[in-house]
Amino acid sequence: MSLAKFGQIVGKVMETLPEEFAPYLDNVVVDVEEEPSPEMLRDLGYSDEEIAAGDSLFGLFAPMTLPSPYAGDVVDIRDLPHRLFIFKRPHEEAFSGKQLLIEIRKTVIHELAHHFGWSDRDLERFDNTPDPFGDDFGRYL
Repeated sequence: MSLAKFGQIVGKVMETLPEEFAPYLDNVVVDVEEEPSPEMLRDLGYSDEEIAAGDSLFGLFAPMTLPSPYAGDVVDIRDLPHRLFIFKRPHEEAFSGKQLLIEIRKTVIHELAHHFGWSDRDLERFDNTPDPFGDDFGRYL
């Protein structure tokens, strides 16, 4: 699948998130990339051996951080933009067909949950939904 097509699927996921997500999305930028860079993986604690073995990420929530000169200023970080990365290749290597769509949605929700401060228990109702799309979403494959 092309990166553009994958991006369309992620866009559709964002459009169809439950209503309760809406208040948290104003300052989130969603980026779709082929895969995380080795530098990104190293920054996240992956060893060179793990990277060489193909260990990767499906997604990453990257909160905006303030550079040190602003550390003394009072800034509400909820107003700063944050980035959500969704990676195409790891998804395609692990899943296919409708399960690929379901896992993309689960990744988006899981990564956004970091932004919300939700726990794994909060996410169970999304993870335990076997088919969150019904028949209509298959047209995006």
